[in-house]
Amino acid sequence: MSDSDDDVPTLSAHTLAALQEFYNETRTGPDQDGTPSDPFAVGAVEEDWRMSQFWYSDETAAVLAEEAVRQAGEGGRIACVSAPSVYQKLKQSVVDGSDRVSAVVLEYDRRFAAYADDFIFYDYNQPLSLPSGVAPRSFDIVLADPPYLSEECLSKVAQTVQYLSKGKVLLCTGAVMENVAKELLGVKMCSFLPKHNRNLSNEFRCFVNYPSDLLCGTLDTQGGCF
Repeated sequence: MSDSDDDVPTLSAHTLAALQEFYNETRTGPDQDGTPSDPFAVGAVEEDWRMSQFWYSDETAAVLAEEAVRQAGEGGRIACVSAPSVYQKLKQSVVDGSDRVSAVVLEYDRRFAAYADDFIFYDYNQPLSLPSGVAPRSFDIVLADPPYLSEECLSKVAQTVQYLSKGKVLLCTGAVMENVAKELLGVKMCSFLPKHNRNLSNEFRCFVNYPSDLLCGTLDTQGGCF
């Protein structure tokens, strides 16, 4: 790449203004009366499209949190890798049994450091660069949502997942990653269709490597799930 500033593409003022308007329309935060929102509400930390952040809908976050609780079991530990919406839903105590499990969120975005000891800084480019206190195979289930739809990103996140998990994996990513996900993590596609607060252009799916009554359903007889 040239060092010359002339070679660096720039956006027009009109395009930048339109992009900022779109971003402002999708922001979430305090209530209009100025009252701080629930710090664990989905969207309490605003999406940042520059970091490929797209939060789940409240309903999807609740379903995934319920699944994580079921699979972790009493006293189980849950790791949410690049999936802060699910972590937040777990901490809201609106999912049955969530008070009987523990959860952490692994995130690149340091705004989530507000969650104190539950926050673990995570850069998927350094998949095994984790704090010394994070022991291998120390989580009953790992739920991961790689930030980018690429084999390179999924491959690195898979290394993290395999390091953390005792066995159970719940992966959320684009349907186009199905074959790569199966090869890397032995997961199969679920019938459940996750939704986001704003529509994504790519079809999004969930994948698991264990039997799931909540997420799978009819795919059992079609080669999906278990």
